[in-house]
Amino acid sequence: MLFGSSAPQSHHEVLQQYTAQYDARIKSGEYEPFVYPWGTFGAAVVILYLLIDHRDRPFLRRSRYLVWAFNVGFSAYCIRYCRARSMVAGFGIGLVSAWSILWTATILIVHDAQMDFRRIERTDSGVGQTIAPQQYLEPFDESSNGHANGSASQTKGLAIKRRRSRSGSNKFGTRLAPAQRKGAFAWQSYPVAPFIERLDWVADVFCNFRGMGWNWRISGLAPAPKWVQEELRNTSGTEVSDKDTHTGKDGTHRYHTKHEVLRANVKAFIINYLIMDLMKVFIVHDPYFWGQPHLPPPSWYPAAVRASPLLLRVVRLALTLFAVKSSLLCLFTLAPLFFVGVLGPKVIGARGEPWMYPDTWGSYRNVFDKGLTGWWGGWWHQTFRFAFESPPKRIVTALGMNPKSLAAKGLQLFIAFALSGSLHACGSFTMAGQTSPLSGPFSFFVLQACGIIGQLLLTGMLRKTGVTQRMPKRVRQAANFIYVHLWFLYIAPLLCDDFAKGGIWMYEPFPISLLRGLGLGGPENGWWCWGGEWLRWHTGQHWWQSGISM
Repeated sequence: MLFGSSAPQSHHEVLQQYTAQYDARIKSGEYEPFVYPWGTFGAAVVILYLLIDHRDRPFLRRSRYLVWAFNVGFSAYCIRYCRARSMVAGFGIGLVSAWSILWTATILIVHDAQMDFRRIERTDSGVGQTIAPQQYLEPFDESSNGHANGSASQTKGLAIKRRRSRSGSNKFGTRLAPAQRKGAFAWQSYPVAPFIERLDWVADVFCNFRGMGWNWRISGLAPAPKWVQEELRNTSGTEVSDKDTHTGKDGTHRYHTKHEVLRANVKAFIINYLIMDLMKVFIVHDPYFWGQPHLPPPSWYPAAVRASPLLLRVVRLALTLFAVKSSLLCLFTLAPLFFVGVLGPKVIGARGEPWMYPDTWGSYRNVFDKGLTGWWGGWWHQTFRFAFESPPKRIVTALGMNPKSLAAKGLQLFIAFALSGSLHACGSFTMAGQTSPLSGPFSFFVLQACGIIGQLLLTGMLRKTGVTQRMPKRVRQAANFIYVHLWFLYIAPLLCDDFAKGGIWMYEPFPISLLRGLGLGGPENGWWCWGGEWLRWHTGQHWWQSGISM
C-alpha cells in the first residue's frame, strides 16, 4: 500500500508519496532512471541504419529485420526497468517505447522506407525533376506489397532510376540545403547526396507520423494545395485533385498561409490552456484523480452528484475527457508554432510550409454521422493511424483475404485496436501507481472494436428492414450520439480509472495557473506550479546507464 492505513489529505501528499516511492526503488536497484543519451539508443540505431543506402544491397536490406529486433529488445528493456520521477514522463516511457517498436516496424518491416516512401520537396531554382508517374501514388497503396506500384516492369524501372540516382544525378541539388532551394516542388525519393539532405529525409520520415507531404499521407487529411499539385504534375507527372479543398475527409483544416496557421494554433493553445487550468482545479480537489476513488468526492460538488454514483461517474469521465483532449491539443499546437512560426521555410525548407501542418482533431460531426466509428476514425486525433492500419492490412494481404470482406475488415479492426491497447498498456505499466495494464487500457481499446462492429451490425439490420430510410437525419444523428456516450459510460472507466490510479493527473502542464492563483486551488496552490529539480546527473553501475535524468 502506497499510503498505508492513512488516506492522503491532498494531491501534494500523493505526489510526495510517489516521489519517495520512486527514490526508494531507484536506490534499491529495482528500477533505473530513464537517462539521456542512453534512452535514445534504440532510435539512434534505426536512424543510423536508415542513413545507409541499402536499396541495391540485398544483405543490408535484409538487415533491417535485425535492426528492428535490436530496437524491440532495447525498448522492452526500457519498459521493464526504466522509470521517471515525473508522473507524465513515467507514462511516456512505456507509451513512447512501445510506439518506437510499432513505428520502426512500420517503416522497416511492413514497409521499407527507403524503397517505398517519397516526400514533397523543392528542386533547385529553375530545375525541374521529371520522374516516372508510376513511381508515385498518393496516398500510399497498401495493396502493392510495399511498393508504390507492384508490377514487375515498374519495379524494374524503379531499380534503374535508383542506379542513376546512385551515380550522382540529383536534381534536388548537391550543394544547396533544402531551405536554399527555390525551384518547383517534386516527389523526392531517398536521396543519396549530400549527407545533410539524406539526414533531413530520414529525420522527416522518422518523425512525421501522419504523412503530410509524403506519398503515404493518411486518408483523412486534405491533399496539398492545388498549386503544389500543379507543380508536382509538371515535375513528377502525378495527377491533380479536382478540388482545391482546405478540409480533409475527417473535417481537419489545412492552412494556406503562415498567418492562418499561427492564428489558429495560438487560439487553440490559449483556449485549451484555460480549459486545462480549469480541469486542474477539479483534479486537485477530487480524490478520484489522486487514485483514491474510495474517498468521498469534494463537498462543493452538487448534492445530486455526490448522492448518485451514476452522475458522479458522468462528471469524472467528462472531466477526464476534457483534460486529455485539452492536454493533447496544447501539445500538438507546439509543432506548427515552432516549425512554421519560429523556423519557417527560410530555415527548414518545405517542412516549414503552413500547409504541412493541418489540424490534429477532426470535426465532431463525425460522431453524429458515424457513431463510434466516427469518434475513433474521424474526430479523435489520427496521429498513430498509419502505424495502426499498416500491419493489419499487410496481414490481410498475406492471408489472401479479400480486403473488402467483413472478415478482413473485422480482423483489421481488432488488430488496430489491439495495437493501440498495447501502447497504452505499456504506458500504464510504467506509471507510478498500482495500475492494471491488461484489464484496464488494453481491454478498453480492444472492446472498441466490439462496439464498432456491434453498431455496424445494428445499423445494417435497421437498413435492411427499411427503418433507417424512414428515420429523419436528426434522429439518426441523435441515436449515434446516444449510442457512443452510453457505450463510454460503461467502458471508459477501464481507461480513466487506470489513468487516475497510475498518478498521471499529478503532473503540472503549465508553470502558471490563473485560477489557482486566484485562490481556487486551496491554500497549498498558487500562481506558480512548477518547482523541484528539473535535471540531474545520474551515475549508474555501467557507463551507459549514466546520463541526464529528467
